[in-house]
Amino acid sequence: MTEFLINLDREALILLNNLGSESWDGFWVIITKQINWLPVFLIIFYLVFTHYGWRHSLLIIVMIALLLLLTHQTTNHFFKLFFERLRPSNNPSLEGLIRAVHPSDSFSFISGHASNSMAAAFFLYTVLKTRVKYIEIIFLWPLIFAYSRIYLGLHYPSDIIAGYIWGIIMALLILKLYVLLRDKYFPNREDIEIANAVEL
Repeated sequence: MTEFLINLDREALILLNNLGSESWDGFWVIITKQINWLPVFLIIFYLVFTHYGWRHSLLIIVMIALLLLLTHQTTNHFFKLFFERLRPSNNPSLEGLIRAVHPSDSFSFISGHASNSMAAAFFLYTVLKTRVKYIEIIFLWPLIFAYSRIYLGLHYPSDIIAGYIWGIIMALLILKLYVLLRDKYFPNREDIEIANAVEL
């Protein structure tokens, strides 16, 4: 069973990676850099401030910062160092079978890009789902972001899936802390908003 999953992971990588072409390489190199997603972050934070006000929004931003810090540290300084899985681009058995567009010397499992993006997306989805229509679209971010890592030859699909799972776990933990702090510093906020809406 284990050998079957390893082979499936390998074949999926080869298939997905080879969907690319040189003419698209530059695009996916841009996609994989977090700084290039800044416009998306600004839109999301605008929605947060619009629906929660600056004080509550500050709490949400602090929670996201803590979430990303913990996810990044555990991914890069625990999982990757523990498993020491070579990136596909550095795996001799894959030489000539995949396109190593953007080599890296660090380890592969689990994907930091996948875990960080899914953690943030899941947290923000949970916070905004009752206030923002079609907020589900936020999950396109981790999907596209993570695929860029496969395209560039930096991650196996299993790295991405495990990263998604870890990101959700971390988001659920920080959401518990967020709810505790929200209820302490913003008690009965929903009741107040409903009462104001009725009065208006």
